[in-house]
Amino acid sequence: MSTAGDYETPPRRIERATAVTNGSGNAVFTWPAGAFTAPPVVTVGLQGASGFRSHSITANSATSTTVNVLAAAGVTLLGIGVLAVGAPAAGVTVHVQAVAP
Repeated sequence: MSTAGDYETPPRRIERATAVTNGSGNAVFTWPAGAFTAPPVVTVGLQGASGFRSHSITANSATSTTVNVLAAAGVTLLGIGVLAVGAPAAGVTVHVQAVAP
């Protein structure tokens, strides 16, 4: 902290966590009590899953965040590669980083 009278912004709270998706493709992260006063800004990374995976944050509050992961197989139709409809991806490792807004 400066003693020259200059204001320095206090550092933001950062939490990191890892979870594995359940049978519905959801990974739920519960933040420590008092960690955030508002829903944090969350970034998501998926680990080591073969095939196409997509994720979305389906719920986010000051106390918890839920990430849903879908898996889709690639399908070739008339020589054109397309993605099949996504299905819940169980057993995918999800990493998140949450930063106070």
